[in-house]
Amino acid sequence: MDTRGILRPAALGRVFSLDRPAPPADLAHAVDRHWIVSWDLRGRDPYRSEVMTHPAVHLVLEPHGAAVYGVRRERDVRLLSGAGWAVGTKFLPGGFATLVDRPLCELTDRVLGLGALFGDRGERLARESAALEEPADKLALVHAFLRERLAAEPGPDAELVRAVVADMRDALPGTRVDEIAARHHLTTRTLQRLFRRYVGVGPKWVLQRHRLHDAIEQLGAGRGTDWTRLALDLGYFDHAHFIRDFRAVVGRTPAQYEAEAAAAPAAPRRAA
Repeated sequence: MDTRGILRPAALGRVFSLDRPAPPADLAHAVDRHWIVSWDLRGRDPYRSEVMTHPAVHLVLEPHGAAVYGVRRERDVRLLSGAGWAVGTKFLPGGFATLVDRPLCELTDRVLGLGALFGDRGERLARESAALEEPADKLALVHAFLRERLAAEPGPDAELVRAVVADMRDALPGTRVDEIAARHHLTTRTLQRLFRRYVGVGPKWVLQRHRLHDAIEQLGAGRGTDWTRLALDLGYFDHAHFIRDFRAVVGRTPAQYEAEAAAAPAAPRRAA
């Protein structure tokens, strides 16, 4: 399983479970994947879950309600206690934009109830999904809801934005926004405008977030790191700037995070 963005992924299978069902084929042009998280910590200490978010919008069903989460620029921190669950839908870059008549930058760092975005139909989805027990049944309602609103295929701008974001993930360290724009025959200003409308954050933020995910993955191996080499590999001029940026977003230094990863027990083997 791809654990990019999950801090301390060794907790998977020990503290909480995570399943990621694929979307139906007719929704795959807008939905990246679904995710189902559940935990039972009754009689155990609460767990601080932390995720370095992706440039994506999520529709989330939880016991206390249903909401749309815009792109979150800070890490997402949740305290898991007792028993609980959440069922989410992660949209591809540009995938959610056709559902709302507003630029996605207006949703950034915000959580909005389904009724606030979709009126009575959104409130009905929240109400009907809450009455169901099985995650698959909840997702079936989400699928029906999306089919009512999504076009059969992405528009050209949404498709372009998705291609650009994928290019950013695979870009070499140190790649600049203007270089990405030129690859796709765009000006930097046009790319920024498209990202405000279809992603919710700027292209520079997306490049930096992918770089941060790479750093977390490497540090999570817990093998001891050459900071100067890692900083250069990730496109930084020196390790001091890398350490500063990492700590500002992750909340601890790279060395502290690497030590956490090294001390964590190995994740349990999954059945084949």
